[in-house]
Amino acid sequence: MEISASFFNDPPAPLGEPGKPFNGLWNYEVVEAFFLCERTKQYLEVELCPHGQHLVLLLSGRRRVWKQELALTFEVCRTETKWEGRAHLPWSYFPPSTDKFNAFAIHGSEDKRTYEALYPVPQHEIQEGQKPDFHHLELFKQFSLKALMGEDWRQPESDLWMSCKHTD
Repeated sequence: MEISASFFNDPPAPLGEPGKPFNGLWNYEVVEAFFLCERTKQYLEVELCPHGQHLVLLLSGRRRVWKQELALTFEVCRTETKWEGRAHLPWSYFPPSTDKFNAFAIHGSEDKRTYEALYPVPQHEIQEGQKPDFHHLELFKQFSLKALMGEDWRQPESDLWMSCKHTD
């Protein structure tokens, strides 16, 4: 997975070591990608920070984390205004039959906090006082790994997901 994004440096870098998982990364400047199997509601959440920290979560059911802080090879290059990242996502992290996707970006502090979504909640559905929530699975759009990898490609089986006891 490759990221190319504006770099705001707000909030400042998390205290965690670059290249390592950092729980609570969503409280910092971050880009997030979600890969969902609509049928099972199992999904992979990948959070990547321009300072090099990351967080990988496996969820089974909306907001139901069953694995977290998974290892990830993640490299970052930054300038004063832009950052690029490259993360190697093991196939075993993707839920079987991944078919939906959404992506998000967060930056800024306090009243300057900004939340962006590839597929956001429609403006007319936002209620007064509603807080950002990236786990609106119904807003995710069709996504085909096969279209990216080639028609003959088959998603490898995942021992990790086969061990998941939680279903919705």
